[in-house]
Amino acid sequence: MSTTEPSAHPPGSKSWAEVHASEDFQRLRSRLRRFVFPMTALFLVWYLTYVVVADYAHDFMSIKVIGNINVGLIFGLLQFVSTFAITALYIRYANRKLDPIADRIKEDMEGGAS
Repeated sequence: MSTTEPSAHPPGSKSWAEVHASEDFQRLRSRLRRFVFPMTALFLVWYLTYVVVADYAHDFMSIKVIGNINVGLIFGLLQFVSTFAITALYIRYANRKLDPIADRIKEDMEGGAS
């Protein structure tokens, strides 16, 4: 089917434009944005803090904690830990707040057929 042909969708199902304008889709986008934007800002602040401290506070970052492990190494490893934590939080959030709405939208798009 070309993009110039009228869209054919099964009876009872909705077009992409109808879904995009639906209350469920708008709620889905809003909930996604409520999680993604603050979490992205938080992570960027955390990452940039690490970079700035690593660049300008050499004495602090080189403080030995245990053996050859220093504060800088711990902060660097915490970058990975925070990435995995954000991923786990997103999965939990998506399962609870996003997936039920997305499933409803999918059912509407497919005309109720599973």
